[in-house]
Amino acid sequence: MAEYVVYDVFTDTAFGGNPLAVVTGANDLPEAQLQRIAREFNFSETTFVFPPDDPENTARVRIFTPASELPFAGHPIVGTAIALADLGRAAGDMVLELGVGPIPVTLAAGKATFETRVPLAVAAGPGAVASAGLVGLGAEDIRTTTHQPVNAGVGLPFLIAELRDRQALASAVPDTNAFRARIDEGAIRMGVFVYVREGSSIRARMFAPLDGMPEDPATGSAAAALTALLGQLEGRSGAFEIIQGVEMGRPSLIEAAVEVDGGKPFAVSIGGGAVKVMEGRLTF
Repeated sequence: MAEYVVYDVFTDTAFGGNPLAVVTGANDLPEAQLQRIAREFNFSETTFVFPPDDPENTARVRIFTPASELPFAGHPIVGTAIALADLGRAAGDMVLELGVGPIPVTLAAGKATFETRVPLAVAAGPGAVASAGLVGLGAEDIRTTTHQPVNAGVGLPFLIAELRDRQALASAVPDTNAFRARIDEGAIRMGVFVYVREGSSIRARMFAPLDGMPEDPATGSAAAALTALLGQLEGRSGAFEIIQGVEMGRPSLIEAAVEVDGGKPFAVSIGGGAVKVMEGRLTF
């Protein structure tokens, strides 16, 4: 049966970062079992590696949360790329085929960095009061001088809200009933990414309780969305260190950068390290 490895991603220390199961040789697995396997691992994401559709690429990768399949996610790309390199199935640059299309990945100094050129999509959020209520805060905890709470994504949408300070960030707790109401009315799609910015350093948390993730220790796709959004708002290229997972006891470091031309972001890169912590074989 198919083998798997488990990596902690966006960290250089075991039991930090965001755990990821990578199921290699998934070609022989029945389609109906993929979601069940992801639910059994119960990590925020599990990836399944298939032969590429284009032989010039490295692999086709499907990403599942415990509840659904995703077309794009950050820590699964980084972790899967490092796993494939460690297994000797790739070296240096590679291309992974995802639901959003081919994603180039570069490996150097024990880290993987991917680039996405999926256009930034932005839509109005539910407002400061409702957005704050999703994470157990008051409207006064939302900082709106840079932007209002906004749905933004580069392949996967998140409600992104800036908070007034680290105390508000530490106090955030997801309200599942509020999430259910806002998703039912279409005000949010995936999860809520809240952050505090201090220059080029960003502290963040991400909550998606209806998708099996009460809190996520590192969310590369949300970091990519925020980085693209800041590039568009400021009209210039930039780089950020995004620290996440501290409140969960799983500190993560995401290295993010955006390239902007004519006031529009056209490329976002997300990078970080990963550490293997387990390996095994599916036996059913």
